Amino acid sequence: MKSNALPRREWIKKGLLSVGALAVTPQILWANRVNEAISSKSRFLFNTSGFNEFTPPKFPDLDNLKARLMWNENPYGPSKEAAQAFTESVWKGNHYPSNSLDQLTEKIARKEGVSKDQVLLGPGSSDLLEKTAVVLFQNGGNVVSADPSYMALISVAKAAGGNWKSIKLTSTYEHDLDAMEKAIDESTRLIYITNPNNPTATITNADKLRIFCNRVSKKTPVFIDEAYMELSENGMADSMAPLVAEGKNILVSRTFSKIHGMAGLRIGYLLGQKETLNQVNDIIGSGMGITGPSIAAATANLDNEEFLSDCREKFFETRTYFKNYLSKRGISYMPSQTNFIIFPLEIAGDEFLQQVYDRNMAVRAFQFWGKDWCRVSMGTMEEMQLFTEALDEILI
Repeated sequence: MKSNALPRREWIKKGLLSVGALAVTPQILWANRVNEAISSKSRFLFNTSGFNEFTPPKFPDLDNLKARLMWNENPYGPSKEAAQAFTESVWKGNHYPSNSLDQLTEKIARKEGVSKDQVLLGPGSSDLLEKTAVVLFQNGGNVVSADPSYMALISVAKAAGGNWKSIKLTSTYEHDLDAMEKAIDESTRLIYITNPNNPTATITNADKLRIFCNRVSKKTPVFIDEAYMELSENGMADSMAPLVAEGKNILVSRTFSKIHGMAGLRIGYLLGQKETLNQVNDIIGSGMGITGPSIAAATANLDNEEFLSDCREKFFETRTYFKNYLSKRGISYMPSQTNFIIFPLEIAGDEFLQQVYDRNMAVRAFQFWGKDWCRVSMGTMEEMQLFTEALDEILI
């Protein structure tokens, strides 16, 4: 009897189209969702039971905002060295960048202490998260992650046929590792941990997480999304990447969008075991979604410690400024280890957004745990001062 089944690669490609054209940026997907929600007059962007984002009153004019504080971007990048490398590489745009991609892969492998076949590059870490979800959840299963959590991987896992088992953070805003382990069952395909977490900005103890990963990875893969690790107080010392080198069934993702200031250049990478990366690579096509100039910029900035250190200091300065502001106003906030801070609102999230947007600024607002929250990215000091002035008017 002739089978009507599609070859696996073709099925996955069709599946990618069905879950939302994953090659586009998370910001474009967010913009599309915002516009759809505004058109339908929906109060929330998502339809989940425990975690929702408030619909902005309009899509912001990104080029003319007084304070662009909604996407956790780096307002100080890219570096001059990255920009120069990008510009020079444009003149080689008539060639496919296979050699330069290979060189960057080798450079990352040396930096991370892994082998070259344990590194996979893609157009941003969100792209790699999403395509990992398509591979692992094409036949169903569940993903265990925090509540709340970064939704890119989870949303695609659900769209591809999987389920989300959400585990509330602890009272100290860390991942509840014991509860996550207990939630594992025969249908669990992945444990997903964002550390530091988004949208809470909080971090889970590295020693506890390392023990957890060593034990749990024997049962199921553990994905650690470390997009903000360089911005934490301990930095890369808290990374789980060494477990990959030890052969553990661990995935670790990084991005050039945050500390490196290259959100618009779309480049990130995934560390993991060769067999797992090959499964993901089967639908990516060996970095075909990354431009040569982006590869050149990433290569130039990977070890640019002067620029990275300067950015960290500026982020710490603005983070401290905003923490002090909230404390003086008697507003509690979650302890931040990233370039953003989340704090509870005493007014409705959509009303708050309207007032922020009326002042030509943009932040994001969420609803979870029965509360409304504002998540504000750290901009320049001038932007943060403008925002605190606005808060003085809004939160009377």
